[in-house]
Amino acid sequence: MISIIIPALNEESGIGKVIDSIPLRKLPGKTEIIVVDGDSHDITVKIAESRGARVIIEKRKGYGRAYRTGFEHAKGDIIVTLDADNTYPAEKIPELVNMLIKENLDFITTNRFASMEANAMTPRNIIGNKILTKIMNLLHSSNINDSQSGMWAFKKKLLDDLELTSDGMPFSEEIKIEAFRNGFKVKEVPVHYKIRTGTVKLCAWKDGFLNLGFLIKKKLTKRGK
Repeated sequence: MISIIIPALNEESGIGKVIDSIPLRKLPGKTEIIVVDGDSHDITVKIAESRGARVIIEKRKGYGRAYRTGFEHAKGDIIVTLDADNTYPAEKIPELVNMLIKENLDFITTNRFASMEANAMTPRNIIGNKILTKIMNLLHSSNINDSQSGMWAFKKKLLDDLELTSDGMPFSEEIKIEAFRNGFKVKEVPVHYKIRTGTVKLCAWKDGFLNLGFLIKKKLTKRGK
């Protein structure tokens, strides 16, 4: 069984497009779509439910918190993640799942910089992401091109060995750090990254410094063990 988890907060413009673009018939086995909604004030929940998604309301705020809650409710043997703003190619999910199975991988992450629509990310954010990625690779012995990518496919059983602590944006880098730290078979796959549908919620400077601080803290935590 495959669980597709989508965190959402006031994403009425994009959530329907994202769910509609998931090629369920091309996926092996049963599939569930879980939308973890951060108590939206628009019709995100209504749209998601009308598309057949199971909606979980998580009033505790944070990107990482949404995923951690989604993981707790996921029934699948394989978990795939997507953002609700239609930036990631949902049509690529079958390819990622089949790759995970056929190549006996544990964790697949994606690289948005391999193919990106014009204006999908500001020059400032591109530079910031690449700096964070270099620091993550240096501090945590990882080897990827996009530390902040939010589209992943992995075996759910990995979660038993991952020490995931972040409730915020650093969760994206933390789950990758933990996959490398525990010696799992990790592969990075290029994807086409699109312009966001809806309002941008990222606070570039604030989130950038939070991510940087988390990378350092995570390194010190490792040394303390």
